[in-house]
Amino acid sequence: MQDTGEDKQATETFAPDEHQHIRYNPLRGEWVLVSPHRTKRPWAGQVERPPDEDLPRHDPKNPLCPRVTRPNGQVNPDYKSTFVFPNDFPALLSDSPAPPSDDDDPLFRSGAARGECRVMCFHPHTDVTLPLMTLVEVRAVVDRWIEELEELGKKWVWVQIFENKGATMGCSNPHPHCQIWASSFLPNEPQIKDENQRQYYLQRGTPMLMDYVARELEKKERIVVMTGDWVALVPFWATWPFEVMVLPRRRHVARMTHLTPYERDSLAEVIQKLTTKYDNLFQCSFPYSMGWHGAPTGERLEDAEAEKYWVFHGCYFPPLLRSATVKKFMVGYEMLAQAQRDLTPEQAAARLRDLPDVHYKLASQE
Repeated sequence: MQDTGEDKQATETFAPDEHQHIRYNPLRGEWVLVSPHRTKRPWAGQVERPPDEDLPRHDPKNPLCPRVTRPNGQVNPDYKSTFVFPNDFPALLSDSPAPPSDDDDPLFRSGAARGECRVMCFHPHTDVTLPLMTLVEVRAVVDRWIEELEELGKKWVWVQIFENKGATMGCSNPHPHCQIWASSFLPNEPQIKDENQRQYYLQRGTPMLMDYVARELEKKERIVVMTGDWVALVPFWATWPFEVMVLPRRRHVARMTHLTPYERDSLAEVIQKLTTKYDNLFQCSFPYSMGWHGAPTGERLEDAEAEKYWVFHGCYFPPLLRSATVKKFMVGYEMLAQAQRDLTPEQAAARLRDLPDVHYKLASQE
């Protein structure tokens, strides 16, 4: 008698680390396919170039270094900590004209897009990344983020801080830095999160992500790092192989600008510890895209309702899957159907959690 899929399904017990299944992401209102059995497949695809580990401390040709002339002719100051300047090639300008708009046309709609774009250097040295900085230096980065949010948030409804680290993530400059884009509109991702968090709060009367982090702290299956006020975990619905969320574990915080001095210290610590584990995973300068999400700003700074349901959090999206040279590709099924991952979030969290807290480059110094 031929064995059918239905016969096998009836006799097998589901194991999340063996059998494919789908998981729901309540923040985005979408599903992700988890296929853990695919980790056994051989790889004969593209291999990335290993990250360049031999970087100079100061490069006189690098436009992000101290004392170097940028393409617009301006000379960077001899900065010793963080340094922020207007992006020389901004995606958003504050004074661009608005296109003609016809809201009655369902197929050809457009609207105004104004804003500001800035570049923020974390450190004067090119060969130093966040996990290799001191806690005092990482705290200075957190403080500068908050200063920028406070200033730009007075005018713009959304301020997006993000870091693209590594050539694998499209970063064209190895100097430790991030970008800050402030816009007159609420972009797609925060708009989706805004609506889903709002609906959850209306239905349950509690912030979604505070309920979620409480459950994760009980389960302890996907936690990677914890500090006094923060927890870094692989979300139940993670898409990228070693994706991590950073969430407040004690107090509901709606915006980064609401953090106390102690919470800033604790956030710097969790950033340093998480990025250290990332680097230790494949012993390389681990690439990722990272950003922070909190309640909208600008005209919505006085939106008391949004502060009830928004929870400030960080998102890390690393592309590497098997090694420093093999990454996860979001193509085919992911682009045409839905997100799919091979490694379960629990497996990813365990691998990261079990790594040393000391950076592999510093281990020999202890």
